[in-house]
Amino acid sequence: MQKQSDGSSAEVLRVLAEGTSAAIGDEFFRSLARHAAQALGARYAFAAETLSELESRSLAYWEGSGFGEGFSYRFLGTPCQRVSQGHVCYTRSGLQQAFPEDPWLQQIGADSYVGVPMRNATGKVLGHVAVLHTEPLEPSQDAINVLQVFAARACAELERVQAERALKAAMQELERLRDRLQAENVYLQEELRSEHNVDEIVGSAPALSELLDKVTRVAASDAAVLIQGETGTGKELIARALHDRSPRRDRPLVKLNCGAISAGLVESELFGHVKGAFTGALSRHVGRFEIADHGTIFLDEVGELPAEAQIKLLRVLQEREFEPVGSNQTVSVDVRVLAASNRDLEEAVREGRFRADLFYRLNVIPLRVPPLRERRSDVAQLAMYFMQRSARKSGRPMQAIASETLRRLADYDWPGNVRELQNVIERAVVLSSGPVLEIDPAQLKPAPTAAAPSTQEAESAPSPGGTTLEEMERRHILSVLERVSWVIEGSNGAAELLNLHPSTLRSRMKKIGISR
Repeated sequence: MQKQSDGSSAEVLRVLAEGTSAAIGDEFFRSLARHAAQALGARYAFAAETLSELESRSLAYWEGSGFGEGFSYRFLGTPCQRVSQGHVCYTRSGLQQAFPEDPWLQQIGADSYVGVPMRNATGKVLGHVAVLHTEPLEPSQDAINVLQVFAARACAELERVQAERALKAAMQELERLRDRLQAENVYLQEELRSEHNVDEIVGSAPALSELLDKVTRVAASDAAVLIQGETGTGKELIARALHDRSPRRDRPLVKLNCGAISAGLVESELFGHVKGAFTGALSRHVGRFEIADHGTIFLDEVGELPAEAQIKLLRVLQEREFEPVGSNQTVSVDVRVLAASNRDLEEAVREGRFRADLFYRLNVIPLRVPPLRERRSDVAQLAMYFMQRSARKSGRPMQAIASETLRRLADYDWPGNVRELQNVIERAVVLSSGPVLEIDPAQLKPAPTAAAPSTQEAESAPSPGGTTLEEMERRHILSVLERVSWVIEGSNGAAELLNLHPSTLRSRMKKIGISR
């Protein structure tokens, strides 16, 4: 049982001074509440921190024989309302009748109350100290004055605690930003070592031109985009074009190939994890969504996401927030989502392998990247582009592509699309022994057709991209002629570069209408 005080100002001062002199932080407020009750001979006392003009929460609560659980409460209808506004309040008895809207007073059987505000040096009220008893209280004015002195001391301690909280929060935020910047730096270093160039979108076929026109129109939007197309068609280049033409272009485009990561690690890669979240999680890991904050994230092969990751991704799209693996703290992000798949996601939805609600969230703006067989008119231009780039990298003096090779490139169906064409050209450059690129015919066998057209028909037949093979050959011969200043014969003439006899080249130029 606690020792009762005689209520004199000297005794109040002694009890409070002895009880709080060596304490700080939570221990100070606990000691203050306990000894404030003891000094005034009361059963209950608490110290509280003001959260707003309407609400407060306890810092410590003494309930006679021990400390009670913390609580929050609203001021309206309570004896603390005027105290929170800076007034010293004292109710000798009849407390429950004076504040009938406060049920807590009835629960504890309170009859009397003394409340003093915690004011800082500028006069702002940061909290208050309240003492309650089940019988009438009659503290002297001097005793209340002493209580005010200790309330001021409590205010100073509360300011210190709040500053410590703010510093801790700032340090945590600084640590979070540091981890994020380190992760972003590592990611960007990896990106710099990769070859990604929007200029690689080469060609002018109608199907590609239509796609690029859509890219230009939707780039400025924040809407999710689903890019669908066969493997090797250049879906990532389209994603980069969308990002580079958007208001987010100054922030990173962060990518993740969902099919290249094991199911157990996908969530960690997307949303990060905290230290100790699972075996091997030795430190905090910043996920791709956090790195991409205020930027763009590109989820390649999104159809490979496991079911649990699909649920979390749906929440990010809907609410722009998530919890890292092993954490209960919510992280908010502002990220534009671009997704890609070479699978039929609508079919996956019908089969139950992909969530319908996630598909609709991703498919706000659908884009289809055409396969290379639908843009044959671009094959020659792409081949020249890849040849020149590969020649520069390998230091080989490649200057042209043999006409027969060009024909075979145009006839081939390219099941691996642009990526396959790039690999074929790079291999041919490495194996080439001269300045004219030739490719082994065995590598480029065209798909069988129902009836083989005559040579004249083949030359004049339009490709699916809208350009005849004859026009493709004409463009190639013109580009070689311009490179050699229209010199046909000689060691560096167009005929040698095209691997043709000069008279054959002249005849061919006349047939397809090339003249200087």
